[in-house]
Amino acid sequence: MPLITLEKVSIAFGHHALLDAADFTLDVKERVCLIGRNGAGKSTLMQILRGAILPDDGVVRRQAGLRIAYLAQDLPLQETRTVFDAVADGLGTLGAQLAEYHHTALLLHDDPDGVHLQRLSALQHSLEAQDGWRFQQRIETTLSRLGLPADKLVSELSGGWKRRVALAQALVAEPDLLLLDEPTNHLDIEAIQWLEDMLLNNFNGGLLFITHDRTLLKHLATRIVELDRGQLSSWPGDYARYLQKKQENLAIEAEHAAKFDKKLAQEEVWIRQGVQARRTRNEGRVRALYALRAERAKRRNQLGNVRLDIDSSVSSGKLVIEAENISLSYNDAPLIKDFSLRILRGDRIGLIGPNGVGKTTLLKLLLGQIAPQTGSVRHGTKLQVAYFDQLRAHLDPERSVIDNIAGGNDTVTINGRSRHLMSYLQDFLFAPERARSPVKSLSGGECNRLLLARLFTQPANLLVMDEPTNDLDIETLELLEELLSAYQGTLLLVSHDRAFLDNVVTSVLVFEGEGKINEYVGGYEDWLRQRPAQPATPSSPAKPAPEPRTPSIPKRKLNYKDQRELENLPAHIEKLEAQQAKLTTALAQPDFYQRDQQGFLTATQELETLSAALHKAYARWDELESLT
Repeated sequence: MPLITLEKVSIAFGHHALLDAADFTLDVKERVCLIGRNGAGKSTLMQILRGAILPDDGVVRRQAGLRIAYLAQDLPLQETRTVFDAVADGLGTLGAQLAEYHHTALLLHDDPDGVHLQRLSALQHSLEAQDGWRFQQRIETTLSRLGLPADKLVSELSGGWKRRVALAQALVAEPDLLLLDEPTNHLDIEAIQWLEDMLLNNFNGGLLFITHDRTLLKHLATRIVELDRGQLSSWPGDYARYLQKKQENLAIEAEHAAKFDKKLAQEEVWIRQGVQARRTRNEGRVRALYALRAERAKRRNQLGNVRLDIDSSVSSGKLVIEAENISLSYNDAPLIKDFSLRILRGDRIGLIGPNGVGKTTLLKLLLGQIAPQTGSVRHGTKLQVAYFDQLRAHLDPERSVIDNIAGGNDTVTINGRSRHLMSYLQDFLFAPERARSPVKSLSGGECNRLLLARLFTQPANLLVMDEPTNDLDIETLELLEELLSAYQGTLLLVSHDRAFLDNVVTSVLVFEGEGKINEYVGGYEDWLRQRPAQPATPSSPAKPAPEPRTPSIPKRKLNYKDQRELENLPAHIEKLEAQQAKLTTALAQPDFYQRDQQGFLTATQELETLSAALHKAYARWDELESLT
């Protein structure tokens, strides 16, 4: 039986329908990635699934006793609890007892009357009866894996570490259904890889996640569900196959719309012939025209794409920045030690390292915003800098979108051409009414689009971007990639998005601990191939050492049997997908379970078997194609 099912669910805010009679089913052990444009309603759908929001219409069916854990897109609020208490909160009443036990144990060293010892004994008996020690071990393991300090206050942590706390809180509950809304936001690459591995190998429930991280999507998702114009479409298989099928469907949709519009135009010409149309007295044709008009009015057109264009500037000198033996320490701990670098015009450099290691600090040193304790930084000539700030410090939340861009002006100048501000903001998908809204009312994705809109009004030959990918939808992310790849100036980029780094930068600066920074040619995957094997360090005892890479061996060639198998696999997969779609449609019938309970259970088991067979077939396809 499915964990959760939506039947003809609708919800709208004002006149904007986020869900329009949408259907959705999620089964045990499925890992479904929910994708769609910023503002399409993905987070709202998650809130409906967890029961925090009731739909305007339709039915939500949940399996009896379903345990749901949820990670919100926004950072946790400020609170004075410790990290252990916040994570244990994911276990409800049992978590509160574990938190009390944890704090009471810390008080035993100062307990002359034995009060704390008595309370500890009572808590111990209660926890033993509830299998509490297993959950305590799970809390401690999760804290250790995410590198979280158990007794530190959450309010003292940075945004990235608060994100880890919220993630740990969702994971410890061992839910039947885990809902993750942009789980990789503010996480560094090491934490993202741990999360990916944990969800692949150590989580047995159903998973629905929203992400812009295409590497995580490719490695994790067994099915992709797209929310587009109020409708949910299911796409079994990997992301590459989704892109192919999506383009095919959009082409078919455009063709049908063109035929429909042509027929409607012909009927409109006929009705406007006046006397001739009335003389024929074809009332059926008139009613058909009214029906066509109504159908056209209900059509929800595809949203346009963000249009990105950087205001070009005069070229900088060949030398952009030169740093010689710069060092900077904080509380006697070296952040940057004896680092030298020459940045030349046209370089595109990515910065890789854990949260808090000093990536933003290095940017500020290179830009001259702070001075190194030793060494020197020299800038080249004609340098014009545009800075994308991950903390959005340049946005005034109380002012409108318009005022944050132009400060009261009606026009902006892009590439020497004056443009009306409203027209420019529409390139970034801000409708006129949204453009007049205060920034504090925007979603995370909208804030990042606004930052991009503001950034690209500045003539720049040095573009500095600190975590620009957070909260952006995948389509906007790919457009940004294309823009940066074609950018003629110099780029400094901080990002934990592995695919984004691979597609944009030409070299990476990697923070390797104790202030040491090394440069590697290529992107993230190139660095993985070049980096030396590193043993586990005392500073991170809980994190497993990277598994040794398999030595490269000559690639095996396809034999005749493999070639025949590869040729037959697409047809086999299509057959499995057709069977899967047929079963899914049957299981979605509201009265199926009441009519034939045994048949429903059999169909559910068959669907699970088909999903496993599809996963195996796709894996085999990838394996064989890698040999071609």
